[in-house]
Amino acid sequence: MFKRKLLIFSIIFLFIFSGAAFYILEEEWVDFSVLSQLKSHNSSMILDDEGKVLAYFENERREYVPFNKLPKILVNAFIAAEDHSFFDHNGISFRGILRSVWVNLKSGRRLQGASTITQQVARLLFLNSEKTFLRKFREIFLSVQLEKQLTKQQIFELYANNIYFGRGIYGVEAACKRFWNKSVNQIDIAQAATLASVAKSAQFYSPLNDLEKSKKRRNLILQSMNSLGMISQKEFESSCNEPLAIHGSMIGGPMRLYVQEWVRIWAENKWGKDFLENKGIKIYTTLNRQTQEAAEKSFAEIIQQWRGSLGNNLNGGLVAVEPSSGRIKAFVGGLSFSESQYNRAFQATRQMGSSFKPLIYAAALQRGLSMKTVFVDEPISIEMPNGDNYEPRNWTHRFDGAMTLLKALTISDNIVAVKTLLEVGYNPVIELAKSCGLNKQLLPYPSLALGICESTVLENVAAFNIFANNGVYVEPYFIESVKDARGKVLWQSSDAPKHRVLDSKINSKMMHALSWRMRRAKTLYGNWIDAESIGKTGSTNDSTTNWFVGATPELTTAIYVGRDDAVGMGKDVFGSQTSFPIWLNFYRRLQFKEKSFYVDPDLHEVAINWTTGQNASDMQDPDTATILE
Repeated sequence: MFKRKLLIFSIIFLFIFSGAAFYILEEEWVDFSVLSQLKSHNSSMILDDEGKVLAYFENERREYVPFNKLPKILVNAFIAAEDHSFFDHNGISFRGILRSVWVNLKSGRRLQGASTITQQVARLLFLNSEKTFLRKFREIFLSVQLEKQLTKQQIFELYANNIYFGRGIYGVEAACKRFWNKSVNQIDIAQAATLASVAKSAQFYSPLNDLEKSKKRRNLILQSMNSLGMISQKEFESSCNEPLAIHGSMIGGPMRLYVQEWVRIWAENKWGKDFLENKGIKIYTTLNRQTQEAAEKSFAEIIQQWRGSLGNNLNGGLVAVEPSSGRIKAFVGGLSFSESQYNRAFQATRQMGSSFKPLIYAAALQRGLSMKTVFVDEPISIEMPNGDNYEPRNWTHRFDGAMTLLKALTISDNIVAVKTLLEVGYNPVIELAKSCGLNKQLLPYPSLALGICESTVLENVAAFNIFANNGVYVEPYFIESVKDARGKVLWQSSDAPKHRVLDSKINSKMMHALSWRMRRAKTLYGNWIDAESIGKTGSTNDSTTNWFVGATPELTTAIYVGRDDAVGMGKDVFGSQTSFPIWLNFYRRLQFKEKSFYVDPDLHEVAINWTTGQNASDMQDPDTATILE
């Protein structure tokens, strides 16, 4: 027993002696005065169209705050939690050290804590994380040196700006913005105690990891603050009852990560990874936060609903643009970035299906046909160059006889679309498609009318957008500008390339025709959007891909739903059931100021029977519709 005690106190003596030796031998080794000028690196960030932060780019998130900007309640919370005598001691607590040594010798386990705030600063800035006596000796020496060369305020400033809060977050300002979306000077007592609770261990007490553990430790710190006279009993009780109320991720969750990743790829290609993560550049995007959130929620609701019957590999993409400018206001690359980093909005190439048909009819109007031109929906057989016969079928599995182009477009009749293509010719349609930014699989075959050509969601929304933008194609874009940390412009987008594709009269006629699909849908759905709308569904064979492209005067959106492995969703699953509900729910969440599309003033509305093409007078007749002439 005596030998054990002798060993223990010998080690304690050696501990103290070694610490003193370190102090004497290394007094001139380190100049800490430079730490008073220490500032964290600047974090680059993505901003929305209002200049608000969407996401950060960094290995570490830090935002430096000087001591005089730290609220007193925050300082008190850390003092109560970590070091009651911080403003009185010389950097170390020998009582705490001896207790730590004794406990660890008794247990035979790794060294216990009991470090002062100054010791924690020394450890944070100069030492590794190993738990050894040697590291503890160095910590003591460095702590005394810090106290000699820096003021208490400077030491606490270093501490507050370098504490790790988990998930790459360093410092109280970055933590406040992540936890509550506010600056440190705006926090209350409970939030100050929450920050202090994490200092002991971000892994165990960060509210991002375990709300219950974080709250329990927060309340212990509040109790300590109360017993030290830092807060009143009333403040203690009300703060203990305050919920943690952790703010959602600044990057919006698993879908918003597609935005961050796409910007990262773009920026790293221009400036490199280190520049992006450390130079504090600000990347201003065209995204609108409310529009993006509405898109994500609507997309997730419908995809998750259909996953119940179609499986968890169902996914899709969405892109929404401002018609006149081409600014991308929202995009969704998939349901969850953690599931798959494949960006289906910009990278996935899918057959367009019937969403291509509006270009067939636009080309027909350019060649002199009218929306009241009549073709017969009937079985046809077309001999192909290889000797095979091409025999298209309708998705309804029936033939409906004579109908106008207006009706064929509205009900998405395949036979009339093929006949219209053959009447117009392949080249006019292909050239029109190319002028709309489409260039994949534009083959001169009858099946072109049914959308065998391919596009990304981005390309499809740009092509359909001509009908919402008075016949003008505008190339969508996503990045407005990039500025350095001082506000100097590093990169500025030029005006989006645009050119006229359809003259005003033809586009007005097409826009009006595309509105009939939406007018019919309006009778089937309650709570319709408060603006004029146009749209077109699209489905490929066996519903491998389901599309919906639709627009109001202020926003054009393309959506596809499908499996990544290109396995069909089934013969009875169409865009009207999958993609269109996403679009409708999305637009219901938005407010539109502009209610009507532009119509060429030389045109006027004419009522016709959409089966025969003859003029009509009875607007109550279900076969009566209107065209522009």
